[in-house]
Amino acid sequence: MDSSDLYYIKQRFVLGAYPALTQVSVPDASSPDYIPVIVYKARAFLALNDPDSALALIPEDTDNVALRAVSAFAKGEEGLEALRDLCVEVEGEEFTWEVEVVQVLAATAFMRAGEVEEAVETLSGADRAGDETCAILSQIYMSLSRPSVAQKILTSALKATPDSLVLQQAEAVLSLVTAAQGLSGEPYSPAISFYTEQLANPSVSSAALLVGRGIARIMRGELSAARSDLEEAENILTRAQSEPGMGEVLAAMTVTAGLGSGKRGEAEELWSRLCSEHPSHPMVVDLSTKAELFDECAAKFQLPPRAVASA
Repeated sequence: MDSSDLYYIKQRFVLGAYPALTQVSVPDASSPDYIPVIVYKARAFLALNDPDSALALIPEDTDNVALRAVSAFAKGEEGLEALRDLCVEVEGEEFTWEVEVVQVLAATAFMRAGEVEEAVETLSGADRAGDETCAILSQIYMSLSRPSVAQKILTSALKATPDSLVLQQAEAVLSLVTAAQGLSGEPYSPAISFYTEQLANPSVSSAALLVGRGIARIMRGELSAARSDLEEAENILTRAQSEPGMGEVLAAMTVTAGLGSGKRGEAEELWSRLCSEHPSHPMVVDLSTKAELFDECAAKFQLPPRAVASA
């Protein structure tokens, strides 16, 4: 995986430039880049909620474990058992990039199915942890509100490969969770530094990077700069006709509008769009659940009789 073309493909995938990655041509089957390019291109389609296009890339008669893992992942819950079988198949084998793909995709699928312990066991039980393995494992621990464990994993991994882009990205996400200050002493500065550095790369156009920096700026109260990042992210996704990812943009824009000094109607309009276009977004689900709970409690509440002053 040392060719320059493959390096840029992997870079685009890590930085969330999925629409551009889906347009990459697959090399000839005799090329050493053939399987890795298919895997990254298929995973880009999966990130864009297009499993059919991902499956169309996978040769039906392949014996490659990475391609089989992508195929199983694309089948959703139906592919869970196949991913479990693949994890058993690669267990004890020499650690390779293909083996890591199996473990990472399996753990991701298990997390999506709510099997958190199985996901952690899949990654923690690896004989040797690769960069993406460590990055995904740290993300899992962040989701479990255990940032200290995530920090320990990333610190150890970055000592071994300090230039790893996927580890640097995970560290940026961790700084959003912990409000890390870095050397500047400003909260969230590691995240902003990473996103700004990557956005300066003219070969990568990623809405995900802009959303990440926009969220960091929201947390720092820099609402005008955050709004600018989010509007640019929306434009990128609109031009690419990419609906996946727009939910994160709208959620962040809703928060920005709600915290700003603009018209209240703007936040309500954005929230309405988010609810109607992305009803399964975590923020929509969470607030809807809380609203239902409030209504249930309110229905059970009885006003006490009105106090009447005695003569």
